[in-house]
Amino acid sequence: MSSVCLFVNIQQSAVKLYSHSVMRQFEWLLKFLLGMIRFLLIINNHGKARLTKFYSFYSEEQQQKLVRECYALVTRRGEEMCNFLEASFPFLENDLRIIYRHYATLYFVCGVDAVESELGILDLIQVFVETLDRCFENVCELDIIFHPDKVHYVLDEIIVGGLVMETNVTEIYNAVQLANNQEARLLHGNKALNRVFRQ
Repeated sequence: MSSVCLFVNIQQSAVKLYSHSVMRQFEWLLKFLLGMIRFLLIINNHGKARLTKFYSFYSEEQQQKLVRECYALVTRRGEEMCNFLEASFPFLENDLRIIYRHYATLYFVCGVDAVESELGILDLIQVFVETLDRCFENVCELDIIFHPDKVHYVLDEIIVGGLVMETNVTEIYNAVQLANNQEARLLHGNKALNRVFRQ
């Protein structure tokens, strides 16, 4: 009887291990076919990073080099040039495609895999900026500096793990407003509790 149970347990473990292995291969294939956003940066005209979001692991030193080199790449390009370019960084193993947009004093820069759609990412940056405009009523650099939590929340509604999840500005804005309302309710409830405990 115990040998039968042992055989069943080994068989179940093998099936779990096999299915996990297949899922890992499928995940790799999915990322390869769909492409992936490796990072999104918001850099001002003076080269200061106002927001950095990395979806792949890079050491802190690599992150700083990426910000500096991306800034150098995009500021060298003229207004008449297209908004995407191939970039090879000596400290990274894979080449990246850099896609950017320049709004007023800010550069929105995405580093993506070669299979990612350039026009899709340009549209994604536009969606991000439009959503920020709705959230902050004409977003500016100071909004990004003083409200990084809200900017990250908007970005997290759009991109999850380097994959695009939502591109509808209204849906993203509604999710952000719902979170803001819940935060306000929680804050109001905490103030009421504090008043009760003080008495």
